[in-house]
Amino acid sequence: MSRFTFFVKLFLKSSMKKICYAIIIKERDKMLEIFKAILFGIVEGITEWLPISSTGHMILLDEFIHLGVSEEFYKLFEVVIQLGAILAVVLIYFKTIFPWGFGKTKEDTKDTLNLWGKILVACIPAAIIGILFDDWLDEHLYNSVVVSLALIIYGIVFIVIESRNFGKRNTKKLNDITYKQALGVGGFQLLSLIPGTSRSGSTIIGGLMLGLERSVAAEFTFFLAIPVMAGASLLKLLKYVMKVGLVFNAMELTLLGIGCLVAFVVSILIIKFLMNYIRKHDFKVFGWYRIVLGILVLAYFLFIK
Repeated sequence: MSRFTFFVKLFLKSSMKKICYAIIIKERDKMLEIFKAILFGIVEGITEWLPISSTGHMILLDEFIHLGVSEEFYKLFEVVIQLGAILAVVLIYFKTIFPWGFGKTKEDTKDTLNLWGKILVACIPAAIIGILFDDWLDEHLYNSVVVSLALIIYGIVFIVIESRNFGKRNTKKLNDITYKQALGVGGFQLLSLIPGTSRSGSTIIGGLMLGLERSVAAEFTFFLAIPVMAGASLLKLLKYVMKVGLVFNAMELTLLGIGCLVAFVVSILIIKFLMNYIRKHDFKVFGWYRIVLGILVLAYFLFIK
């Protein structure tokens, strides 16, 4: 073997090792990002329906497990994966929220359409304020201090309301909700525009104070999420398109798909768990959890980070 041939083979062997190593590293990084997307989907599926603030948990998760994507795409990602959670509600309650079919009478169809009327009325306050002040809220309120204080304050509110049993809870069925109560719940939903408050937490608190039974307040909250979260996802998508364009690479599409799918599956389990839980228990445990988490988050960002 000539010296030239020897060096050529050595060079090729070395190059192949580098190429293989680069491929392994690239695939490892892809799998790591996919694993992160799975974690985000799990957290979204759990915290979207329990009154413990999905935004607060997402901010905390992003602090320790940061997705390797652009800031613009991450803002889109954390909102769009909520669509998976919405689909879980649609699947579980399809017969309840779909006006036609499934042996429904004209009276049943009328009741379902009436329910949707109340849902849309409840959406009005947050839709108006959310659209007008979305950028301002993102800029001024999405920070650790606001999230921590909101977690703590609303945790205390939950405990106080459940301990003192505010208001007579005479509304025991979805169809018994009045338009006045629906608008009132929509007013409470405005509070969820403050990060850390929890959309489900705000509307459930509002429902309890306005006379809804726990199960009714929870189910109305689930249904209210459908137009609210779909609208929020659409708004974020439009802003992303205006800033970046409707351009996604294969990895970004993969992360969105996995995040939505995991959020969907986990949401089904959590919704069923919550409805079974509140038949025998109150919301105090969630209040205490919020307080503890809020203190930990505040301590971390003020004294440790």
